[in-house]
Amino acid sequence: MDSLFSSVLGTTESAMTTMTSTGFFMCTLSSLVLGLLCALIYMYKHNYSKNFVVTLALLPVIVQMVITLVNGNLGAGVAVMGVFNLVRFRSIAGTAKDIGSVFLAMAIGLATGMGYIGIAAILTVVVGVFNIIYVTTPFGTSKQISKSLKITVPEDMQFEGMFDETLKNYTSSFDLVNVQTTNMGSLYQIEYNVAMKEAGLEKSMIDELRCLNGNLKISLGLPQMKREVL
Repeated sequence: MDSLFSSVLGTTESAMTTMTSTGFFMCTLSSLVLGLLCALIYMYKHNYSKNFVVTLALLPVIVQMVITLVNGNLGAGVAVMGVFNLVRFRSIAGTAKDIGSVFLAMAIGLATGMGYIGIAAILTVVVGVFNIIYVTTPFGTSKQISKSLKITVPEDMQFEGMFDETLKNYTSSFDLVNVQTTNMGSLYQIEYNVAMKEAGLEKSMIDELRCLNGNLKISLGLPQMKREVL
């Protein structure tokens, strides 16, 4: 077991000076294989683009090369690769899973760059297994799904508190989140975040609200998803 946690390149102090072609190609092949696994972990039940997945698969071998070129200096390697990896998120908003996958790929590259192939493999397998567990189980799922309710009312209607009684009957909670004018200022659109008490009450609630807003447009659906951030 101890051999799994040993560097194939030798000791930390002499790893770069004693590197052989066999050790280099072992580390490179390991980086490519583990990078592919890292990309597959990211792709599991997640929306993705081909460009990002390909980059993620190649990132470990790139990090490995940087560590090799800086002669095993982890501080310099982390600083260099950290700057280059964060450049992507200055132009394209990254989700929490994007950023986590990038750092996983970097960790794999750092390990293989120092010759710790066993540690890199164990890290990839452990993260992959727990990723599947967390994604396929209810872990982290909100117990109560919030919906967005938008009610259109005439400009001259005093709508403050008008819909509260109806919303109390059909929802366990509701919050007024936005009021805006529409149709050149002739109408108001009121937006609530609501949590229904039971499934199947949507039509009854909307029918009662239509009697209050003059049968103008009412919409009920899932709120616009926000970008996942760390």
